[in-house]
Amino acid sequence: MTKFRYVVTEEDKGIPVKGLLRQRFTFSSRMRTKLKYQNLVRLNGEEVAGWITPSVGDVITISLPEEKSDFPAEDIPVYPVYEDDDILILNKQPGVTVHPTKGHPEHTLANGLMKYMNDTGQSFKIRFVNRLDMDTSGLLIVAKNAHAQEEITKQMKANTTEKRYKAIVHGNVSEDAFTINLPIGRPDPESIARCVLPVEDGGYDSVTHVKVLERYGDFTMVELLLETGRTHQIRVHMSHLGHPLVGDQLYGGDETLFHRQALHSYQLKIDHPITKERLTLDAGLPEDIQTLISNITNQE
Repeated sequence: MTKFRYVVTEEDKGIPVKGLLRQRFTFSSRMRTKLKYQNLVRLNGEEVAGWITPSVGDVITISLPEEKSDFPAEDIPVYPVYEDDDILILNKQPGVTVHPTKGHPEHTLANGLMKYMNDTGQSFKIRFVNRLDMDTSGLLIVAKNAHAQEEITKQMKANTTEKRYKAIVHGNVSEDAFTINLPIGRPDPESIARCVLPVEDGGYDSVTHVKVLERYGDFTMVELLLETGRTHQIRVHMSHLGHPLVGDQLYGGDETLFHRQALHSYQLKIDHPITKERLTLDAGLPEDIQTLISNITNQE
């Protein structure tokens, strides 16, 4: 269980425990309420009321609430890249939906995580901080508690995280580096497809930074850095420029060459939600994209 520890200083004189929770920690008001009603705050190891004023040198310790998801456990592989008491970063395989939905109520990564918890003797509520499409592979963040989720979400909103992708697209992308700043929206609520859509018509600001990594004749490998995180953002932006992702049938890619969109989330930079250490995590290209590169290279 994650625990926080704070030693009361001279500057804290006269401030009650509940005031120190607000001023010395970054807990949300909702989390502070849970801590109060579940008696998870201790002063020198003993339960304490929020109105009590501690003395200099006293030690406040806080345990986060225990929670657990209840999805059915399934034997779906889970590939950890980084893990500690607060977060789990996975290298998601293609072809697996992240979270149960009406269309995919089972056989999801959440079901695989339930088995992973059983196998590793863990218990936590599964909180996906970012999402990847079913057929997109790569780095996926799972927060093990509400506080970790809130802290990483704050980073994403402040745009201090970095999410980099690699994709194989159709055509020879002529510019070495450029930025796509075009709003994206969903014109038909009955369709999952998005498109470039003016803000006045319901689109949302969307920014993608593109860098060419390799050119393979009629194909190009690009690196994409997301400044915003709209649904299908990379797929829509590249298709709009006339360079749809290979295998992306929804947005004009040739699926005879590849069985899914050739998109992989390969690098993630975030500040750890508790220690604040800057983490840089990498996931190499999956075997199927490596094979695709080999095939299109041999066509040159």
